[in-house]
Amino acid sequence: MAKKKLTKGQQRRIKANHDKKLRPKVDKIQWSDDDLGVAQQGVVISRFGQHADVEADDKSIYRCNLRRSIRSLVCGDKVLWRLGKETQHSIRGIIEAVHERDSVLSRPDVYDGVKPIAANISQILIVSSILPVFNSDIIDRYLVAAEQTGITPVIVLNKTDLLDDLSDDEQSNIEQQLHIYRDIGYQVLYGSSKTQEGISNIKNQLCQHTSIFVGQSGVGKSTLVNALMPDLDLITQEVSQNSGLGQHTTTVARLYHFDDGGDLIDSPGIREFGLWHLTPEQVYHGFKEFAPFNGLCKFRDCKHQNDPGCALIEACEQQQITTKRLASFQKIIASLGENKLTSRFND
Repeated sequence: MAKKKLTKGQQRRIKANHDKKLRPKVDKIQWSDDDLGVAQQGVVISRFGQHADVEADDKSIYRCNLRRSIRSLVCGDKVLWRLGKETQHSIRGIIEAVHERDSVLSRPDVYDGVKPIAANISQILIVSSILPVFNSDIIDRYLVAAEQTGITPVIVLNKTDLLDDLSDDEQSNIEQQLHIYRDIGYQVLYGSSKTQEGISNIKNQLCQHTSIFVGQSGVGKSTLVNALMPDLDLITQEVSQNSGLGQHTTTVARLYHFDDGGDLIDSPGIREFGLWHLTPEQVYHGFKEFAPFNGLCKFRDCKHQNDPGCALIEACEQQQITTKRLASFQKIIASLGENKLTSRFND
């Protein structure tokens, strides 16, 4: 399937950035084979520019340099690395190779094209909440991104302790939206770090998986991580009283282990997660309930808006797909023409 074409300006910026990365550099710390121990397996716990923290088999963590031959390295990567016989400026060793990834979560980047965020994930938890606002359009966009990766998405409604502050109609509207996702086949969980309601269910869901939380800033991802792993004591901030948007509280993606099994990658808050790099066909396949109607439109170039003979519109009229999801799909398709990273979910 052909990818959406980038503009000439974007192609030039991507090439310039790529070429810059390939320019020969002299490592600040020179390692010879005699200075290094035997090669061993490890997992990247976190990445810091030209350095990364690697966890060894004994769970010890070592900060390492990267060989210049490594083109991409993200949290969750499985690597081959060697420990230095002496520590040099806090650097303990060097990463020599990266194993093939089972999965990778990426986001579009103006300068790097599609930029990896984390690797070897088996589960994406899409976190929404009552505050700053429950927005199913944002959930739909994350679902499209998740479906492209083949990683299982799970929807989490956070801050459920605030439901009592809503009117009956507002509560009913949220539950109706979540019911749509259940009917499609997505799992929906509830949680509140304040009351601890649902935390045990979420923790059970994370067991035996490598998971990552995604969601708008302010939905309480870091607070939820604190509730799941109290010993971490991650820094959190209250939602801004002025803008209603949350503050970015996590600055570097990092992998953590649960005592009962399973790993969690805590990643920087993502307020914007553009889909401009996708084709309309890829977005279509991101709405998995549309699959039975693929190829049934009267015209091959159907835009699924007001086109005559559109199979999706007919399916909606026959209540085979929901009006809400069709409208969300049409909104995403219309936004692809903007072809920019800064397209917000709530435009």
